[in-house]
Amino acid sequence: MHVLIIGAAGMLGARLAASLAGDAAAGVERLTLLDVVPPKAPEAAGCAVETARLDLGDAAAVAAAVAARPDVIFHLAAIVSGEAEADFEKGYRINFDGTRNLFEAVRMLPGYTPRLVFTSSIAVFGAPFPDTIPDEYHPTPLTSYGTQKAMAELLLSDHSRRGVFDGIGIRLPTICVRPGAPNKAASGFFSSILREPLVGREAVLPVEESVRHWHASPRAAVGFLRHAMTLDLERVGQRRNLTMPGVSATVGEQIEALRRVAGDGAVALIRRAPDPVIARIVAGWPARFDARRAIALGFAADASFDAIVAAHVEDELGGRIGA
Repeated sequence: MHVLIIGAAGMLGARLAASLAGDAAAGVERLTLLDVVPPKAPEAAGCAVETARLDLGDAAAVAAAVAARPDVIFHLAAIVSGEAEADFEKGYRINFDGTRNLFEAVRMLPGYTPRLVFTSSIAVFGAPFPDTIPDEYHPTPLTSYGTQKAMAELLLSDHSRRGVFDGIGIRLPTICVRPGAPNKAASGFFSSILREPLVGREAVLPVEESVRHWHASPRAAVGFLRHAMTLDLERVGQRRNLTMPGVSATVGEQIEALRRVAGDGAVALIRRAPDPVIARIVAGWPARFDARRAIALGFAADASFDAIVAAHVEDELGGRIGA
């Protein structure tokens, strides 16, 4: 099997590549990793690995990337929420036009119908919300990022209906704890208020502790992607975009989970600095889902927010806490 990952230099793309390359049972013989920054090949890969630069906004380059007809395409590339809101043209060029470039490139290849896994977002939903959002709730995004993802979901459903590819869109919760350096996502503080104190550094909290949101660990997210790769999509039917299960927690509950894992000293490193722009964006985001369709189809979430913190300590810190 030949697997193409677009957005492979990002945190999830790199983890997915390592997971597939290191698992002989996955059946991957060839792995192509593309991103606007050339990705790194996984260490100790058990298959052939190619890496290259790809600008998703370049239709000709995208067409060349799929010309080899990979069996599975993961589309993980995106301009993140805060940046898409700040730079309207860049967000649309990559998140919408780039997605359409990919879908059209596949459509132009006769007799080719790959599995295509698209990472969407719970940002396709906008307030006002019920306390718990059901699978049937209507997408009404309140950000440019959410709008771009919702438009891409419609394209994915239509192309799947027409037999261009066998597509599935998975609406990821906010990934937490996200390792590495902070990015431009409006949701970045959800991770930074845990990640930085766990290694003895200060973190800034721009919103109130009462803010509630829907989370999944990177470990769980890779599990979602791998399950979507092999799931029998006849079971999914025509509604090809699914909200993933997750853990609903307030910022205050996140902080208490940090306290249980790392103590009061870590919590003391969180500095409150209200940011009205971030607060306004986050206020339009959902807090809790009833993701029963995804659960019935075998997608599995983290057991608790404590488990999310523990996964980060184990996977990123080698089980060690502190500077």
